Amino acid sequence: MLLNFLNLGCATNTAYARLACAVLLSLSAATAHPGSRETYHSQSPLWLQAVGKLQVPGIKYSQGYPRNYRESCSATLIARSSNGVPTSAVADTIVTAWHCLEFYNDLSKTITFTLMYGTENSFSSEAVRVADGGSMHADWAVLRLLQPVPGAAVSALAIHPDKANPLKPISMAGYSRNNPQQRLSYDLNCSITSALDKGSSASNCSALKGSSGGAVMQRSSAGKPLLAGVISQGDSQDLSLFVPVDAFRRALNASLK
Repeated sequence: MLLNFLNLGCATNTAYARLACAVLLSLSAATAHPGSRETYHSQSPLWLQAVGKLQVPGIKYSQGYPRNYRESCSATLIARSSNGVPTSAVADTIVTAWHCLEFYNDLSKTITFTLMYGTENSFSSEAVRVADGGSMHADWAVLRLLQPVPGAAVSALAIHPDKANPLKPISMAGYSRNNPQQRLSYDLNCSITSALDKGSSASNCSALKGSSGGAVMQRSSAGKPLLAGVISQGDSQDLSLFVPVDAFRRALNASLK
C-alpha cells in the first residue's frame, strides 16, 4: 500500500515516523474497513457541529529564506461536563494536533477557528495557544477562543472520562482538503485497531489530509458523544493514528477550570 500521510511521509528519518509507518504497513491487510466517509449535511449527527476548521499562519524556510505558509487543519470545541453533558453556557476551548501549530512563530498573526465553515451559520473566533505536546511524539494542542461560543449555538463535546474502549466503535471527523467545497466530512463507524504506545493509537478510520486535529468521538454507555482523541496522521485511506485524550488529560482539565 502506498502511504500518503496527513503530515509526514514514510521517507522521513525520524524514529517515531519509521515506527508509525511500520505499524501502519503491518496493519493494512488485517484492518481494512469499508469506505463510509460522508460529507456533513442537514441530517448528520449534531455532535459534528463542534468540529471546526483551523487556519494557522506560519513561516517555513526554503533554502535559507522564510516563506509565508498557511496550515489548514481541524479542531474540536470542548467544554466542562457532568455525565457527558456540558455544564457551561459558553465554550471557549478547542483541541487540535501539535503539528498544525508547528510553523506558527509570529504571535502578531491570527489563528482562526471556524465552526460550520462554508455555511450561512458559520462562527469564527481568534484562538491562542494554551498548551501542547511539543512534538509528533505528543501530537496534541489546546487553544483558547477569544470569542466564546454560546451553548445555544453549538453544543461543545464533553471529554471522555477514561481511555476509549477498543471494543466499541469510534467516529472521526475533520475538514478534508480533498473536499472541493471544504465542508466537514466524517467516518461515522470505524474501530480502534491497536495501541502503538501511551501517546498514540491506530484505527481503521478514513481521515483525509486536512483532518489533522479533528475529533475522534466515542459514545458513552448512555449514548452521549464524547471526545476520545485527536486525529494525528494516516494514509488517507483506512488507517489513521490518533492521540487519546487520556494522554493529555491533565492539560485539558487545567484549561477547563
